[in-house]
Order: sequence, then C-alpha cells, then structure tokens
Amino acid sequence: MISDDQRKALIEEKFLFLYGSKPSVWVQAPGRVDLMGSHTDYNLGFVLIQAINHNTWIAARPRGDSIVRIASLNRDGIAEFDLSHIEHAKDVTWSDYVRGVADVLQKENYVLKGFDGLVHSTIPFGSGLSSSAALEVATTEVFESLADWQIDPLQKALLSQRAENEFVGMTCGVMDQYSSAMGKAGCVLLLDCRTNTSEIIPVAPGLQVMICDTRAERNLTGSEYPERRAQCEEGVRILSGFYPEVHSLRDATLEMLTAQQADIDPVVFKRCYFVIEENQRVLDLAAALASGDHQKAGRLAVESFQGARDLFEIVTKEMIMMFDAIMGAPGAFGTRGAGGGFGGCLVAFVRSDCIDSFTEYVKQQYTRNAGIQAEVYPVQSASGASVLAIE
Repeated sequence: MISDDQRKALIEEKFLFLYGSKPSVWVQAPGRVDLMGSHTDYNLGFVLIQAINHNTWIAARPRGDSIVRIASLNRDGIAEFDLSHIEHAKDVTWSDYVRGVADVLQKENYVLKGFDGLVHSTIPFGSGLSSSAALEVATTEVFESLADWQIDPLQKALLSQRAENEFVGMTCGVMDQYSSAMGKAGCVLLLDCRTNTSEIIPVAPGLQVMICDTRAERNLTGSEYPERRAQCEEGVRILSGFYPEVHSLRDATLEMLTAQQADIDPVVFKRCYFVIEENQRVLDLAAALASGDHQKAGRLAVESFQGARDLFEIVTKEMIMMFDAIMGAPGAFGTRGAGGGFGGCLVAFVRSDCIDSFTEYVKQQYTRNAGIQAEVYPVQSASGASVLAIE
C-alpha cells in the first residue's frame, strides 16, 4: 500500500497543478468492514464493525467565495458547484457525495465556506468497504476545519448518512458512516443501530481479518438493495399487526415470524428470517471474538454467507467462487460477504500465522475458477475521521 509520504507528494503535486497553490487542510476518514450484520443496520439491529487502515484523504484550501471545486486522484474529472445553489452532478457523479454533505449541513444551518479540494482514497471502489461513506465523513471534516463550528463524531456520521439517503438516493443504514466517524484502533465496535451507541469489543489474539476482493463491482443505488429494504419493511408491517411491540425486525423473533408464515409472502418471509438470524449472529460473534473462540467465529461467518445466498439472495457467482477458494485455504476459520452484497469483498477470519499461505492459495484458486485477478490482503483496525497533522 502507498506510504503517507508518497500520498502527500502526489496530492501536493496535483493540487498545485489544478489550483496553483498548496493545500492548507488535510483530513482523513477510514473505510470499514462489517464483520457481521448484513442488512441489520436499517432494521435497527446490531452490527459488528471495524474501521480499517484503508482510508480517504481530502486536501483542501479555503476560497473567498461560495464555490466548491473538487477533484480526485482516483477518478477523472473536476466538479464545481455553488454552495448557494446545490444541484446534482450532470457528470463527475461521485461528487454528489460531497454535494450531499454540503446540502444537509446547510439545511441544519451550518455556515459553509467554499474550498478547492483534492481526494485520494486507498479504499477500493465498489468493493463493499464503504468508500462512499468515507468520502462523506471526510467532507464533513473539511467543512468543519474551515469553519468556526464543531460537530461531534456521532453527528458527523448521522449527517453523512442523511446525505447518502436524501441527496444521493441510497437508503443505507448508519453503520458505514458510524464506523468511519467513530472507529477505534485496536478493536471492533458492536453498534446498536436503534440507539446509535456502541460497545468496544476486544479481539483475542491469533485471528487475522482478511479482505478477499472478487473484483466484481457493486452498484447498490442501481441494484436490488432498495427492494430488500422494502421487503423487510413489509415483513414488519405484517408482524406489527399481530405483535404491537414489533417496530422493526430487531424486535421480532423466529417464533413470531413462523407463527404468521401463512400471512407473509414467501420471499418476504425468507428476507425476514435471514435478518432475524443475522442479528443474533452479530451478538454471538462479538462474544466469540472476545473469548478467542475462533472456530465458532468461523462457523458464524459461514452461516451468514449461506443465509445471504439462500434467504436474502445477495450473493453473486463470483462471491461463491471466492467462498469456495477461501474455505479450502490454509488457516481459514470461515468467511462471509462484506457490505450489502451483490459482489465486492468477502471478509475472512484466518489464523494469524497463515496469512501468506492463505493469500497465495486464495489468489490462485479464485483466478483459476473466476478468470479474475483477486485482491487478498490483511486489514487492521483504525481510528475514525480526523484532521491530519501535515504541513
């Protein structure tokens, strides 16, 4: 992975070329991996999340007007918009994440200053590691750094989520932005998506989290993600008619669901069954990681993958091929899909003394079967968004 000094040099050179000066503000926001909790966040359940040491930097310099200009070293184009009249991008569409944050902040009466900015990210796009959330949270950091107001990390997460929901049009839950804003180095977070509070979960030694990227790009805004959310909401609507205490799938049990199976569409039933089981798996995994029961952690991950494949139906053929490669690899305890599904990465729990042999085996097997060059690498937990001390 590129070093911080190399990133700084690349960014400064491009910034000077684009804007004729050097940046005065540097911020970062990390990506994340969800160790357990597929589609449980918008169902107000639990997720087990880890901010990772792949992140998004934004270098910026304030302007004397209300114009924002933003470019990226990872993507083509430079976007420009006026804070006094924010519209969706006609091109350079990734800038909608920046525009959305600005729009939401101004709706909450935060006074914003224009800036010239340049983005660089080490989070693979479309991989399920929350590059979009990192960009949103980093953008809030830039606006805050240039202003005379401050936002606490939780509010940064919630406002960034609103930007994605309301402006971008992606009806995601809060876990991605929460992890990026609130991550803790050296541990994972058990997030309660109803209360937006988290518990720090220590991870016993001997286990390494590995990212296994199928390189099959995801596009959730145009995928079946919104349909899955609607199906969960339909299940809640039906169940709440029989059980008034059910306000989300977080409140439902498998006994409740199976008792009303005749009243629920079969597809909706499968979706709800998965989420209810997955929510319990989050709690079980937190306990397994803390106690060092790596075998149980692996079994829970496999159960999650199987449920995502058979009940929630968010698993692609490339994900299945990656699953098969991982489960045959040295040191693998188990694996599951990261993010919302429909491609992207799998997260694997691996013996920490088997990283090299695991990596080599998975790359060879997946490339042979899928015809795609896989990316396989370990990740470490990281701290949440911050201003970088770069001169």
